[in-house]
Amino acid sequence: MEFAVLGGGRWGTALGLHLSRLGHRVLIYDINEKAVTSINEGKHPYLPGTGLPGSMRATTDISEVEGFENVICALPTQSVREVFSRLDVKGRVINASKGLEIGSFKRVSEVIEELHPGVKVFALSGPSFAEEVSKGLPTAVVLAHKDSEEEARELQRAFISENFRVYLSGDIVGVELGGALKNVIAIACGVSDGLGFGHNARAALITRGLVEMTRIGVRLGAKKETFFGLSGAGDLILTATSDLSRNRTFGLLLGRGYSPEEALEKIGQVVEGVKTVVALKELTEREGIYAPITEAVYRVVILKEDLKEVLREMLLRTPGEEFLL
Repeated sequence: MEFAVLGGGRWGTALGLHLSRLGHRVLIYDINEKAVTSINEGKHPYLPGTGLPGSMRATTDISEVEGFENVICALPTQSVREVFSRLDVKGRVINASKGLEIGSFKRVSEVIEELHPGVKVFALSGPSFAEEVSKGLPTAVVLAHKDSEEEARELQRAFISENFRVYLSGDIVGVELGGALKNVIAIACGVSDGLGFGHNARAALITRGLVEMTRIGVRLGAKKETFFGLSGAGDLILTATSDLSRNRTFGLLLGRGYSPEEALEKIGQVVEGVKTVVALKELTEREGIYAPITEAVYRVVILKEDLKEVLREMLLRTPGEEFLL
């Protein structure tokens, strides 16, 4: 099969590398000429030590993507609309980006469907750090569809390998929301770790964060059980506990006294949760959804309120029913 990957960052390149190893033809598009040159030279600036096959090619010419049977979206969420508005998509789109668009509150598949009505969009998500996928380490993800199970099974066969397990889901809403919302909870967990609050606090944040994610998702039309699967609990646990997580690292730096701007500069890459929390805060306010962790992260990251005061207010809240959705 043929796959065009939009986005030559870590994740897009890792997916391209995985598919190339399975014998598929892969073209990676990116606006960054340095990244494209590196990929064509068999290496990647953010995946040191990982050799890239000559069968995988990169380009800065988006017109080369047109005509591909399958297009994978691995772009920063806020860039999806701009890139897809310049693209004539005729095949299937597999969304591998995780976030919500600021202003519209739309999931990535919704943005793509708005720009390209009639195109079938799928979503690939789950606990899958690019570095480990690029090394061929065991990984399990979920591929979601709306009403295209037969084509989803075809894509499942194209992606699956001994070390890359792909499960199917008919809940694309829940799968995409899980991938987006967990980044905000991971920032909160990083803050807690940065302040030295310990393992108990982190476990509590992950658990209560999962409840918050589920509450938001169910209100927006997702299935509750999806949030206890790979794209929900699985991705949340990974992102909230690992040093490889940019979202957790961002929160960790905030907890250690860095400003949001200093933390972003130190990381030097896109931290999706920073943008997602803006869209999520507006969305939960509009829908009247109770989301205290989201509220706290927004106040610290966007409003730049005093970190310790925000945490103090959170800790003084009266606990309610554990599973109230």
